[in-house]
Amino acid sequence: MHTATVTVRRLRPLPPLLSLRRTLALAFSALLLMVAVPLLSLGTAQPAAALGNGLALTPQMGFNDWNAYGCDVSESLIKSTAQAMHTNGMQAAGYSYVNIDDCWMTHSRDSGGHLVPDPAKFPDGIKGTADYVHSLGLKLGIYEDAGTETCAGYPGSLGHETTDAQSFASWGVDYLKYDNCNNTGAPARTRYTAMRDALAATGRPILFSLCNWGQENVWTWGAGVGNSWRTTGDITPTYSSMLSIFHSNVGLASYAGPGHWNDPDMLEVGNGSLTATESRSEFSLWAEMAAPLIAGTNIASASEDTLSTLTNSRVIAVDQDTLGKQGTMVSSSGGLDVLAKPLAGGDVSVALFNETDSTATITTTAAAIGKTGASAYTLTDLWSGASSTTSGTISASVPAHGTVMYRVAGGTSGGTGATGELHAVGAGKCLDVPNSTTTAGTQVEIWSCNGGANQTWTHTASDQLTVYSGSGQMCLDAYDNQTAPGTKVEIWPCNGQANQQWSLNSNGTIAGVQSGLCLDVTGGATADGALAELWTCNGGSNQKWTLN
Repeated sequence: MHTATVTVRRLRPLPPLLSLRRTLALAFSALLLMVAVPLLSLGTAQPAAALGNGLALTPQMGFNDWNAYGCDVSESLIKSTAQAMHTNGMQAAGYSYVNIDDCWMTHSRDSGGHLVPDPAKFPDGIKGTADYVHSLGLKLGIYEDAGTETCAGYPGSLGHETTDAQSFASWGVDYLKYDNCNNTGAPARTRYTAMRDALAATGRPILFSLCNWGQENVWTWGAGVGNSWRTTGDITPTYSSMLSIFHSNVGLASYAGPGHWNDPDMLEVGNGSLTATESRSEFSLWAEMAAPLIAGTNIASASEDTLSTLTNSRVIAVDQDTLGKQGTMVSSSGGLDVLAKPLAGGDVSVALFNETDSTATITTTAAAIGKTGASAYTLTDLWSGASSTTSGTISASVPAHGTVMYRVAGGTSGGTGATGELHAVGAGKCLDVPNSTTTAGTQVEIWSCNGGANQTWTHTASDQLTVYSGSGQMCLDAYDNQTAPGTKVEIWPCNGQANQQWSLNSNGTIAGVQSGLCLDVTGGATADGALAELWTCNGGSNQKWTLN
């Protein structure tokens, strides 16, 4: 009754010849993974320990040429972009990496097996380009692939990890984006770990960005291998692409932290059909999700509006907050989303995102985002800079496809942000959503633990217990706001109400904030399928739970 699924994601448009090559590569990889991934996905591992190379303690910020230029990369482009970042406020705002993507090398290695920078594109080589970038106080990134060829058909690093890592280090490279084309079907973790070890052996600190398109549940093992990992397929400069990627990434907060970040792909701010409002939404949501901020537009010719979005210091401060928490979805109803991100020092960042095509009012409360204990809270609008106060209501009229962000100060912050299986101590089983359904109103049960998504719960900053992610996220809910013993406990779309708030107590009980009653396995049953309910707290083993 508990099954795993595989999702094949789309790629950004490429020049025709490259598009076919990359699409075929992904299709071949996906076919192989259709066999491998279900076996790997039967158990969802706990987040891996962080890589520990001392890099990306806050999400990396920089530029990558691919979104705007594709294969038209060159030394002159990288140098002019670095110079522009140095003078237009981006470097001062925190952008430090200038990253070269695919197509920088020749189609053959030299006689010693080394990669060769294309002399027409990089007459001073990668070393000369890096020296120039470093002279401006910036860092240089480069691209390679964990396969036999890159996505554009240049030599890949599979089987050449040690040689290539040594080349990167000798050239002064500071960042490696490592793609996933032409991967021969070998497990991603094995291929990416080989390059991790090769980079470490060079002795040079090189930020390691995994780009395996969110396959093989990379978020469950990526922290021990790289500093960030792509959670999705490639983004395109459209609102629909941005929205889809947001939904895929937003539920993975428990896997992110200092030195290891979920990566929903590079920013499309300033590109394609994205409006200024949509670009600000992307920037807001990426910051709220503690994502790498890698600009992908023509920096040297960027409009004033694009630069003002990319350099908003108040929003960047949310992304770069040293607490290192990814924001979580507090509520989502009818395309109106509320996200909350705890910040160092006790403030909370709130994003009110309107997915719909019409202006709408989005409302939440200080309690719903994990703030308590104050008669008034200060709200700072992170886009306008305006400040206001509230006794608890947080609300804004949000334009279609727009996002309003507040920094909320005052009172105290709660919630643990812990994620894992919710173990019923008495039964030795896990709290489970039957048949992995997403149907609102389904009563939860206990079932033999299997690590499935329907058994993976997150205790959020607003004291919700959430299951699933993205647009399918649900909250543990006391039926119909009832507070009597025997009230069924179900899943329901998150709405921030008190019947969806739960206290995880030191004695192992989980109490409903609204009712004061305990989460209870009915009748102390221990069989698969036994239902959960609210009951008067009595200290019984059928009311004891652990989240891990």
